[in-house]
Amino acid sequence: MKDKPEKLIVKGKRLDGRKMDELRPIKIEVGVLKRADGSCYMELGENKVMAAVYGPREVHPRHLQEATKAIIRYRYNMASFSVEERKRPGPDRRSVEISKVSRDAIEPVIIKECFPKAAVDIFVEVLQADAGTRTAGINAASVALADAGIPMKGLVSSCAVGKIDGQIVLDPMKEEDNYGEADMPIAMVMPDKITLLQMDGCFTQDEFKQAFELAKKGCEQIYEMQRQALIEKYGVEGK
Repeated sequence: MKDKPEKLIVKGKRLDGRKMDELRPIKIEVGVLKRADGSCYMELGENKVMAAVYGPREVHPRHLQEATKAIIRYRYNMASFSVEERKRPGPDRRSVEISKVSRDAIEPVIIKECFPKAAVDIFVEVLQADAGTRTAGINAASVALADAGIPMKGLVSSCAVGKIDGQIVLDPMKEEDNYGEADMPIAMVMPDKITLLQMDGCFTQDEFKQAFELAKKGCEQIYEMQRQALIEKYGVEGK
């Protein structure tokens, strides 16, 4: 890990030149994997994430089937080469935890009753990591589900807010995430349904309100980018 910077905010700007309420550059591509039913590639700053959706398809073993609705399976994985110090291949406690909370963030929008006894499998692979991989994965997974034609109540949009040098900032990068005082990832279905809210560190009550409003602003911007990426792929206006 790099040495801790003396200051994370210098002359009113963050180390990467962003304002406090500014997202990192975002790129979204829809339908990038030929053999998946739906897919999405997303860049969020230096994060590079691929999401693939398969299904609905038959559940094996059959005792795992739900008679009246589909089951949702979500697998988050970081590639060994995604971080500076090579990661051991395969699942670890962190990836299992992120898989669970990400599935919980996505599952409420999927209309599972359309596919009884079936499964929808979501795979999220982090190719390059730079803080915020779970939020990038949720954004990509939501677009991949739409690309697969899975019936949903809306898109899930996700970003994080943090506290650095005593100030609330949107979308922390790696140095801010490592050395900041607090970090809060959030996922939402516009305009106001929260499907994920985690927090590491401490906010005062006023700071929490400010952080939440900033996160909501970030999710609104990401939602518009997700929607625009789908419109560009299919050439159809819609929510």
